[in-house]
Order: sequence, then C-alpha cells, then structure tokens
Amino acid sequence: MHVGSLPQPSVPRRSPLRAARRLVSIGALAACAVAAAAPPGPSTGPSIGPGPDRGDAPASGATALLAPPPTTPCLEPGRNGYLRARLRGALDLDLAWASPDMNCQGGARPDGRGLRVTLAGAPRADGRRMRFVFGIQDVPEGASVRARPTNLTILFEGEQRVFATRGDDKCTTDELVQQRLGTPGDPRRRWRVVARGFCVAPATTLSGDARLLLTSFDFASEVTYDDESAPPR
Repeated sequence: MHVGSLPQPSVPRRSPLRAARRLVSIGALAACAVAAAAPPGPSTGPSIGPGPDRGDAPASGATALLAPPPTTPCLEPGRNGYLRARLRGALDLDLAWASPDMNCQGGARPDGRGLRVTLAGAPRADGRRMRFVFGIQDVPEGASVRARPTNLTILFEGEQRVFATRGDDKCTTDELVQQRLGTPGDPRRRWRVVARGFCVAPATTLSGDARLLLTSFDFASEVTYDDESAPPR
C-alpha cells in the first residue's frame, strides 16, 4: 500500500527540557547537513530509467506520514521529481513521493568534493514534515557516476527527531545521472539528478537510542550550480 493510505506514527511524549535539547541538536545537525560540493567536469554515463514506476512494492503494515497538498513542487511540470524509499527500524516506512507532492533542491557542496540533495514531503497542517539530506561524495557537475559513498540525515520536522549516519561509509549511491535543464550559458546551471542506492548500516538518533535503516532509495531532484559556488578549475 502507499503512504497516503496508512496511519500516522505516534509521537512519544518528552519533557520540555529534553525537547529543547533535541531542538538545539537538530539545528546543529541540519546546519552540518547543508554544508556539502563537486568539482565541475561534465561527462556521459549510464542511464537509470524512468524512476517512479520502479522499485519494490510497499511492505504491509508500514507506518505512514500523511501530508496535505504541497505549496512548492519538485522540479517543473513534466520533469517528474520523485522519491521512493524503504525504511526499517524505529519506524517502518515505505515512501512513494512524487511531484508536485514534495519539495526538492540541491547543489554542489562548498568543500568541492560532492553533491548535496534535499528531498522533503509536503508540510502537514500541524507543521510536521519528513526531510532527507543526501551528501554524495565525488560527483562532478554534469557527470554520471557509480558507487559513491553517501552521508544521510533524516529529519522529522515538528517532532524534534533527527537520524544521521554521521559519515559516508554506511550508504552508497549506486548510480547517478545528471540531465541538463534550462538554457545553456546561464550562470545558474540547472540539472535534473536521477539516483538510486542503499545503506548497509542504520542512521541513529543523537542519543543512539533509535535506529532507521534506509534499505533502498531512488530519487529525481533538481540541483543548481552557479559560478560563485563552483570550486576553482
């Protein structure tokens, strides 16, 4: 079954002091997740295929996050942004997001060594939203690559929960392709990134008391490069 038809996960009660500490920690981790870049160098490579029609069927009994209509689409109409992901552990989630029912963005990491992609479900009326941040190592602009180490952060916004691998040795982007969008010559260069991968070890909470294993992921997102953020050639 798909995510939209499943019940909402319960949120454990926490003391105000513990919630405040988690909010501070989430802000720090989110700031780290946003810091991440790839040296330019277009190339050609393997194709991945359509995307949303691929992937395993959702497992029965999965816990779901319900979302209202979105306010901002992922990619422009007809570009087919999506995320399919299977999570097991503290929550069992089978996600099947697709534009326009999600948000996505990305770009080069400031250190010049990879690509950062952020994918978020639409915010719910109560402010909750689930967000994935993928930090993918060694992805030149425009390049198609394979087997890239990947750092993962999963934020449950509005619930004071964050899971992170805290390193790029637990997840792998198995295949990634970049497709050019927009007008050539524009200083802000836009690409549609299509990728898939998996994790072999779970992301954990800051305290280490809960784990989430992303057994597979498959997404398409827009990323933007510009001359100001690009590393020296």
